[in-house]
Amino acid sequence: MYEATVAIADSSAYTAPTDGTDCRIELWCNDHADLLYVVGSSAEPVLSRVREDIGIEDCVRGDGETVVITGSCLKRHETSHIERYLESHDCLLLPPLRYEDGRKHCRILALDPENLTDLYAALLEDGFDVEVLRKREVGVPARSSPLVSLEETLPELTARQREVLSLAIEGGYYEIPRETTSEQLGAELGISRRAVDDHLRRIERKLLSALHTFLY
Repeated sequence: MYEATVAIADSSAYTAPTDGTDCRIELWCNDHADLLYVVGSSAEPVLSRVREDIGIEDCVRGDGETVVITGSCLKRHETSHIERYLESHDCLLLPPLRYEDGRKHCRILALDPENLTDLYAALLEDGFDVEVLRKREVGVPARSSPLVSLEETLPELTARQREVLSLAIEGGYYEIPRETTSEQLGAELGISRRAVDDHLRRIERKLLSALHTFLY
């Protein structure tokens, strides 16, 4: 089996509001409605757009995350959804769909790598703005292991967040006992202790939000 992850730019109710924000939407389609997992500090404008364009039947809010059941299915409001290309190219879509940075991220599975190539060509021919993020060959997964790679599971950190996290790890911030403090890290980075603490909390939140569903 062969898997490709592609990012497609579109203007749907789930895609456009994430552009330029830290908000991420994960979508499980149920034909008559969508189940959404929305995370990020800027989620409210996204939810407002979903409420206006698709409708929200119910939602449960947590600390920086929201689970939403929509009033209808997004596919009923779109004319160019990728699913209609999958059958003709013998490909499968691996849920969930992920929306972030103004693009829809799709994981697509095929038995023949040529099918993925043909699917990509068909999307380009029909005017889709599509980018292949990664391609890989996959074996039969263990029953307890989903078709997901660590690279796909981990969220994207900003350059500054990577710098802060690397310095914290290398300096022993996460050792027991700690070998450095946020104040010392701030001095090396040229920022305040409070700014370091804020960076680390945001980093930890991103990482834990992405990983917590795999811990049970």
